[in-house]
Amino acid sequence: MDKAKYRVEVLGEIREYEEGTCFEVIARDFQDKYEHQILLGCENAKLFELRKTLHADCSLRFITAGDAVGNKTYKRSMCLMLVKAIHDICGHEKKCKVRIDFSVSKGFYCTVDSDLEMNQEFLDRVRARMLEMVAEKMPIKKRTVHTDEAIALFRKHGMHDKERLFQYRRVSRVNLYSMNEFEDYYYGYMVPDASYLPYFELYLYDEGFVIQMPEHTAPTVVPPFKPYHKLFQVLKESTKWGDMLGIETVADLNEEITKGNIQETILVQEALQEKKIGDIARTIADRPDVKFILIAGPSSSGKTTFSHRLSIQLRAHGMIPHPIAVDNYFVNREDTPKDKDGNYNFECLEAIDVKQFNQDLTDLLEGKEIQLPTFNFKTGRREYNGQTKKLGEHDVLVIEGIHCLNDKLTYQLPKENKFKIYISALTQLNVDEHNRIPTTDGRLLRRMVRDARTRGTNARQTIAMWPSVRRGEEENIFPYQDEADVMFNSALIYELAVLKQYAEPVLFGIDKDCEEYIEAKRLLKFLDYFVGIGSEHVPANSLLKEFIGGGCFHI
Repeated sequence: MDKAKYRVEVLGEIREYEEGTCFEVIARDFQDKYEHQILLGCENAKLFELRKTLHADCSLRFITAGDAVGNKTYKRSMCLMLVKAIHDICGHEKKCKVRIDFSVSKGFYCTVDSDLEMNQEFLDRVRARMLEMVAEKMPIKKRTVHTDEAIALFRKHGMHDKERLFQYRRVSRVNLYSMNEFEDYYYGYMVPDASYLPYFELYLYDEGFVIQMPEHTAPTVVPPFKPYHKLFQVLKESTKWGDMLGIETVADLNEEITKGNIQETILVQEALQEKKIGDIARTIADRPDVKFILIAGPSSSGKTTFSHRLSIQLRAHGMIPHPIAVDNYFVNREDTPKDKDGNYNFECLEAIDVKQFNQDLTDLLEGKEIQLPTFNFKTGRREYNGQTKKLGEHDVLVIEGIHCLNDKLTYQLPKENKFKIYISALTQLNVDEHNRIPTTDGRLLRRMVRDARTRGTNARQTIAMWPSVRRGEEENIFPYQDEADVMFNSALIYELAVLKQYAEPVLFGIDKDCEEYIEAKRLLKFLDYFVGIGSEHVPANSLLKEFIGGGCFHI
């Protein structure tokens, strides 16, 4: 009996295929219509893997390595191949522990706990094994098992973080991925086989190594490894904080919550942050020439609350801090540069009257009194309303703005009078040892919650504008982060369990027909790993209060 045939429409072109045809085969037929390698399919805002087979007429689009979602799939699949290769080199019976810690440069920093020494020879063997897997097109298989079976399997293989993680999941089924005899759990979709993963490099770094992979903007190019050493040390310190608290993974956090220990965990984490802020204030106090404290960081890092808390610590050291907003030095609206789409570009340096800004700060340094401007965002013009400023012996200016680490913003000021601080929410918690939590996810959830609460912006709008926000950060903030005198990690190890209560309702509000639904669904699945907690134990001066509300600072 002949098989039924179904119509598949892609980019306006319709072709017929037999029932049961694998979408990987269909993707090959349409590959010439796409600039980059097809990795996933998408129908009615629902992603699916290319191993899926055809059983009905459909209209769909394909996701490539040039899409952000496709790039995540590439990197996730690469992690599975990396862990498999390391186990092949170490020997599966020895159960070596591979930990994918955090993002460094354009890759992931990883450590391996095994009897073998971490050196170039070891890394060369791992790379060679990965390339062998690419050449032989080793399949990435998927099977769905009951959660109880998955927990037993994780216990057998010594994957205790995954074993404990799934004790808190409400789902009854779990998707497991395998390459030959090696089987693991990964949060998200995978490519069909290793031949899709040819682009990577491995670099020895610190106590482990970095796997460097392409970005979606250039999916066939492995970017050069450019470690930011100061940032790396902050990330490493934050990981040690988590280890000290006994919280390395989401399962650890969930256990603290369910055992009733979370209040103490919150207080200890907040105390660690306060100590760090106090250390920064002490460093500034030990440099009496410092008059300008410049703070920069990406969106939703908690810069405003950090500035308030730092100011309190500065006062405790005898200084008198005064806030100065760089935004008040915007050029008039008609003089604002425009981007390639013809929209005003408020994030470029040229949107700031840098000359006047430097003149005012230089005059303050020389003991002169200046008139401070206020930018009227309704009229798009700078105004002077009689507000003046003069620096006394113990006065310092606390200046916050996206360009504060760029010396072009403060080109007239002597280096000894400036103290630069980079702040970001560098998530130190991972789902498990092989599934990291991207720092950008934490910041996106923070912004989503704050925008819904204070700006009337819904979650769909926040997700839609996020790529533009990220591009501005890549251009104006990240290249200058190593210019900072100190770095501060504003992420709190418990915060995602709190944000869950605020983020889920607004994410559920995104309609399935919206382009942003795919990202909303991914974030909802991610939040489902967490046991939620209320905000009643979050201190009033916590950085988290900037986003959920109820803080003691007037923001």
